[in-house]
Amino acid sequence: MNLTNKKIGVIGTGKMGAALIRGIVNSKVVKSTDIHASDVYELGLEELKKELEINVSTENKQTVLNSDIIILAVKPQILKAILAGIKGSVTSDKLLISIAAGVSLKDIESELESGSRVIRVMPNIAATVGEAASGVCSGTNASINDAEITLEIFRTIGSALVVSEHLMDAVTGLSGSGPAFIFPVIEAMADGGVYEGLDRQCALTLAAQTVLGAAKMVLETGIHPEELKDMVTSPAGTTIRGIHALEEYGIRAAFMNAVIEASKRSKELGK
Repeated sequence: MNLTNKKIGVIGTGKMGAALIRGIVNSKVVKSTDIHASDVYELGLEELKKELEINVSTENKQTVLNSDIIILAVKPQILKAILAGIKGSVTSDKLLISIAAGVSLKDIESELESGSRVIRVMPNIAATVGEAASGVCSGTNASINDAEITLEIFRTIGSALVVSEHLMDAVTGLSGSGPAFIFPVIEAMADGGVYEGLDRQCALTLAAQTVLGAAKMVLETGIHPEELKDMVTSPAGTTIRGIHALEEYGIRAAFMNAVIEASKRSKELGK
């Protein structure tokens, strides 16, 4: 296993950082005592320390010095300042992984010493329940082994795939922003159930489980979504009536445009 005897540091313990730490601890690919985390918010750090028995600090340099792999789980707006603070401690024997949306490998590498090994990852909020979808791309000096290590880490919180960096904005628009496109769908389906007489909690449970089940069918059967749709759609039945209504209101174009516009915004943020 690539992570054997590795020490992992996480800078930034907000929702994504904390989800990553929990995923790593729960997967047991690294011992909790080999995980270091830092943040400016001491209360959150202490809660994570108590819950997961990891090492915590308010000093990012300490996290870097104590780690072989450093994950930067911070907002893109503060990434440059974080890199400036740890630059002297990021030696070539350390792997740096950034999950800052829209910040290119080139921009990250330009803030570090020459030869720094950098990987960029775009996960999503489903990391909080261990079902993230993450895109991974490698920097100039990162090795194949570095990419494999990164995939191993991010597969503790869901699935992870290698993509070319020029496609990272598409990953951001599709899976990075995607959960927010699905939440209104679940709410709307539940509203339909409530309209037809179901109580709210029952409708929400049925709607959410329906989305989860449909996604698992796509992933686990390998059958194309169109074919799966046809398996449910009987002639003159209830499902084809509903699909007709969706098509009438432009369901496909709406979702395609959502991904395209979110991808465009990701490109804008990276400039």
